[in-house]
Amino acid sequence: MAEDRMQQQRFELKYMIKEGVALAVRDFVSSYLEIDEYAATLPNFSYPVHSLYLDSNDLAIYNTTINGDKNRFKLRPRFYDNRKEAPIFFEIKRRMNNIIMKQRGGVRRNAVDLLLAGHLPEPAHLVSRDPRQLVVLQYFCKLMHGARARPKAHIAYLREAWISPRDNSVRVTLDREVKCEPEPVARLDTRMDRPVLVFANEVILELKFTDRFPDWFKQLVRVFNLMQCGAAKYAEGVMRVGEARIMRTFVVDDPEPSHPQSGPSAEAAGARER
Repeated sequence: MAEDRMQQQRFELKYMIKEGVALAVRDFVSSYLEIDEYAATLPNFSYPVHSLYLDSNDLAIYNTTINGDKNRFKLRPRFYDNRKEAPIFFEIKRRMNNIIMKQRGGVRRNAVDLLLAGHLPEPAHLVSRDPRQLVVLQYFCKLMHGARARPKAHIAYLREAWISPRDNSVRVTLDREVKCEPEPVARLDTRMDRPVLVFANEVILELKFTDRFPDWFKQLVRVFNLMQCGAAKYAEGVMRVGEARIMRTFVVDDPEPSHPQSGPSAEAAGARER
């Protein structure tokens, strides 16, 4: 497996910009960072990202974002293509006040339905022998069961990622063409039937750093007159599609409302972020 470049704990600032500004930001950022190896040869330096967001039947996880809860989490299997041998990354993204924490473990595709159905994770389900990934997967399942979370929405977009050639302290991403559609089962297919474009033609710029806000980040914000904002892809996607439409796409087998709990952190995963 490729080297893990995921920032497991970081600060994250988001900005909505037009495509013309995004191209100018790319030129600016290229003086400090290098393009992610997965996107270097792809059109517009971007690779596709697909996530299956899990939530309860009453959308309790979605509502923690809408309500602005300081401590909250999201659960999402993430994938990048349709190859049978390609892993599915079970990700936990947690916010603790202003800090973002991400953990994930790569799972074999044929194990996804078993895990989402409630089976306990086993080492054979993972693509890595790193025991930390099994710990993350167990924690994912604990949160999933506690929140009574099931597949709810497929979010897809094109990501342009710039990384530091020296360490993992700084990362810049540009996300384009964010789309959302209801997804009540784990199809894990990159094809979408009738997706809704979430942010129109705007680009989401994210500045991610693990320690202090770099001086050149300050310069970038000043030069392009950027205004920080929220841009939660899942929450905005549900609003665009319609809460009622998302809530209609499940079998009524668990009428009780759920109350997601943040719980203690598990050890960090060992799979590389893309």
